[in-house]
Amino acid sequence: MKTCFYVLVVSISTMVFGQQSESEQYIRKYHKIAIDEMHSYGIPASITLAQGILESGNGNSTLSRKSKNHFGIKCHKGWKGRKVYHDDDAKNECFRKYKKVSDSYRDHSEFLKTRDRYSFLFDYKMTDYKSWAKGLKKAGYATHPEYAEKLINLIHRYDLDQYDKSSKSGKRKVKKPKRKYRKEIFKTDNGLKYVLALKGENYDLIAKQQSLWLWELLTYNDRESDVNLLPNERVYLEAKKKKSKTEFHHVKAGETLHAISQSYGIQLEKLCHKNRIKIDAKLLEGQKLFLRKRIPKNYSTR
Repeated sequence: MKTCFYVLVVSISTMVFGQQSESEQYIRKYHKIAIDEMHSYGIPASITLAQGILESGNGNSTLSRKSKNHFGIKCHKGWKGRKVYHDDDAKNECFRKYKKVSDSYRDHSEFLKTRDRYSFLFDYKMTDYKSWAKGLKKAGYATHPEYAEKLINLIHRYDLDQYDKSSKSGKRKVKKPKRKYRKEIFKTDNGLKYVLALKGENYDLIAKQQSLWLWELLTYNDRESDVNLLPNERVYLEAKKKKSKTEFHHVKAGETLHAISQSYGIQLEKLCHKNRIKIDAKLLEGQKLFLRKRIPKNYSTR
């Protein structure tokens, strides 16, 4: 009897150890991708890793092995990428298929960032993984009644929240890094803080210098991804305003909507809304843009 009990204990211990080892291997393999996505999109790395572990079975599920889909994202309307069919809530459901796992991580970030039903999640602090987990369940990411608890338990078990404090390189983020050089911080007329870029700098470098997340800096400056900056290009360190103190702007040759929004410290989306134009609209020299109030209907800006 004792022998049978010993064998049972050893078998259970081996099974648990094997599961932990697989999860730990998964974390070691993909934590840097999760951190990179966090800096670019503002989704806690702990949440991304916990979802990856849970949805892909540590990368061993049939779906993740055959289609590199680690987050169980279905095709949904408008998906133009590759597809694979797999039994889930119903038989033969359509799932997204990727060339590599990092594509799955990026699509997961964009999926949460661009869908309205998940927008409230980005109001939570980066370190508030419990609210993120409960919010994902509330928004309907998964149907399992204990989905939030499962994510939180994984984060606790593997100390995944440590990655929410990491710099883009994967090292723990330091609030006040010691550095010899500090950029001069300027202020606009309406009090917005900004710095001027030097030759060869990009948003990621300035984010590290100013102890900000990359995604924060990109959001403040209406950028979707990191780009090289021009010398003396203005980089805001906080959210721009919804309107400017100046009433109008007359477009100069070669100016873009983004450049104008940076010049006046006004959010690009609000600038477009006020002038009833799209973000990718081409401007004409001499065109009049409204910076405070919305342009009246049928009003000519020439």
